[in-house]
Amino acid sequence: MDPLLEDAARRAARYLDSLATRPVAPDSHAVAALDVLDEPLPQRSTDGQQVLKILDETVAPATMAMAGPRFFGFVIGGCLPVALAANWLAGAWDQNAGLYLSTPGVSRIEMVTLRWLNELFGFPATTVGGFVTGATMANFTALAAARHQVLKQAGWSVEADGLFGAPPITVIVGEEAHPTLLKSLGLLGLGRTRLTRVPTDGQGRLRAEHMPRITGPAIVCLQAGNVNTGAFDPFDSIIPEAHAANAWVHVDGAFGLWAKASPELAPLAKGLEYADSWATDAHKWLNVPYDSGVAFVRHAASLPSAMAITAEYLPTDNPNRNPSDFTPELSRRARGVEVWAALRGLGREGLAEMIGRNCRGARRFAERLSQAGCEILNDVVLNQVLVSFGSPDRTRRVIEAVQTDGTCWCGVTVWQKRTAMRISVCSWATTDADVERSVDAILRAAASIRLPS
Repeated sequence: MDPLLEDAARRAARYLDSLATRPVAPDSHAVAALDVLDEPLPQRSTDGQQVLKILDETVAPATMAMAGPRFFGFVIGGCLPVALAANWLAGAWDQNAGLYLSTPGVSRIEMVTLRWLNELFGFPATTVGGFVTGATMANFTALAAARHQVLKQAGWSVEADGLFGAPPITVIVGEEAHPTLLKSLGLLGLGRTRLTRVPTDGQGRLRAEHMPRITGPAIVCLQAGNVNTGAFDPFDSIIPEAHAANAWVHVDGAFGLWAKASPELAPLAKGLEYADSWATDAHKWLNVPYDSGVAFVRHAASLPSAMAITAEYLPTDNPNRNPSDFTPELSRRARGVEVWAALRGLGREGLAEMIGRNCRGARRFAERLSQAGCEILNDVVLNQVLVSFGSPDRTRRVIEAVQTDGTCWCGVTVWQKRTAMRISVCSWATTDADVERSVDAILRAAASIRLPS
């Protein structure tokens, strides 16, 4: 075992050391070389170090350098060294983090981590939560609690009787709600299209003046951090009115929720803490390994009412928190370990510094690209920058040139009928020098595309 783990550590360290200098995207030769993996299942055993050699020499060259300092294609972080190391250690522990009595160590660390997150985000101390795979399942989990509560208030037990014959639930979302929220609503039987959609403004914020009159069981879904612009819905004006109508308010804060950790940025999220549930990703701005999301619910009984599980063979009868009562899974890995390690390693000041540095990097992208004549489509309030290089065709060609160049990697989006390059800055590893180098590469690519704008 020791030589195998040491070999894995050496190979991993060598890979991580290469991220600062290698092209961000894999080249075509590396991708073509993956064909050697398409072989029959071996009849005989293979030495473990040979297995690692295949992974390192065949798969690693074909990976995208998402953990590096110049990947700006999606709203995903890198991986803090302490969080990666904690992930390895937790993997060695091999804990099935479902029940306190069988896994007290990781169960306790999750309890502590949830308390820290409640304090960080300004949630009530009684807020409960669960560690899940990502924002999709965090939204699903929190909205399951919402579904339970609004139907309970209408005299219906959805866990016992399902949705057949249940009072209908009005679900209100903004026009630019993220697809993972809509998927979660569909999985819960609330539908992806039977929603009441509220128009958004020029930055993608839900327009409070267009909120419909709310009656009956209702769930209002708001957004902290529009995936294109980084904008925040007006929580202060919507949440009190929704609560006055006895509606549940859920906030999809996949990355925007982390603005609460920065004194400079927290005003963007003012009022968010008065919602009833929240969803976020830790593998985004906390920069922990995949997969890691967190669901939070203000009303302590609602989440376990929707999620709890028991059986004769399970040691669930104890006074401590059983993690499986707060997540869709019974069996799962100990995701809270890396989140604890990242928070313990960074502290409040380190986390605020990282988030603030990323946002300054986004503003620098916008400043330099605008000075060079590119059009910035959004107000850069957080870590998201939308850039147009003229026509949709020219913009796409510039993006392709940037991706081929390999200095950095940015993606394409279509937002409010405009085709744009989307730059998402959210890695702990991104320095000011990385931003400047990336802007230079983008401007070189733009200069090389001679199509009419």
